[in-house]
Amino acid sequence: MRRHRRTPALTAAALVGALLAAGCSSSSGGKASEDSADGVTAGKADTPRMTVALITHASPGDTFWDILRKGAEAAAAKDNVKLIYSSDPSAGTQANLVQNAIDQKVDGIALTAAKPDAMKDVVAKAKAAGIPVVGFNSGLDDWKELGMLEYFGQDENIAGQAFGERLNQLGAEHALCVIQEQGQVALEARCAGLKKGFSGTTDILYVNGTDMPSVKSTITAKLKQDSSIDHVVTLGAPIALTAVQSASDAGGKAKVATFDLSKELVQAVKSGSVEFAVDQQPYLQGYLAVDALWLYRTNGNFSGGGTAPVLTGPAFITKENVDQVAGFAAKGTR
Repeated sequence: MRRHRRTPALTAAALVGALLAAGCSSSSGGKASEDSADGVTAGKADTPRMTVALITHASPGDTFWDILRKGAEAAAAKDNVKLIYSSDPSAGTQANLVQNAIDQKVDGIALTAAKPDAMKDVVAKAKAAGIPVVGFNSGLDDWKELGMLEYFGQDENIAGQAFGERLNQLGAEHALCVIQEQGQVALEARCAGLKKGFSGTTDILYVNGTDMPSVKSTITAKLKQDSSIDHVVTLGAPIALTAVQSASDAGGKAKVATFDLSKELVQAVKSGSVEFAVDQQPYLQGYLAVDALWLYRTNGNFSGGGTAPVLTGPAFITKENVDQVAGFAAKGTR
């Protein structure tokens, strides 16, 4: 696997030696989560209570964000943080959610910048109000320009290149990269990296990730139209599981590999219906984002001097090593 070229970038392990799982006070629309850390208890920080808003571009039903939220809740439990979670796939609405957090005078904001232009003005408003903002998951190329304090996530272009190189090793010749949200910077970067690292032919297919029947029919139609496609590359676990059905409906020749995990996807890797997955560790992204704001507020710490991202992936999950993460996936933390 090709390593990140930015040598100053920190590893997540360097920032957090151990992740403490505990019950958490968090909210989404004011409702507290009762099972954020699987019933495990641990000591809370004795620092003053603070409030952090976690705001993502999650689409309804995407299990990826459940994993990320669990990590954020575990950090909030440890750090004596009230966590307010909200999300919307619309960039404009997400920006409004950030403004709502500013109006509530929260102590810190952690957000995804899937559409960076939509976040520019509202992040500036947060800074003007004295509220630190960290980024995670989406926006690696834009977080510093936006004025965020830190960033936690995966270099999606490099991950895509590593994905393409793995396809080369498997003897693939024609890949179909399925993007479930056009214009989402992290997803576009994955396919761009794939095209760069893969020595074969790469086609891009846009689908509506919020409409799974449409996703299934669109991928099936493409595979029937072009029988030379031997690998379908998806950018999320739910899309991958749907693509498996599409490949079967189209005749079963094309194999499926994907970015991101879920407990169902782990089982698909174990059974061989999905060849492999790239894990960016969303639990860790959520944990680090909340913990970083607590450290900054209580001790003035921030990673990388504010110049380098903290990388949480990529890691390849294959049939050979999937058992190592299966138990965690079953608990919803991988």
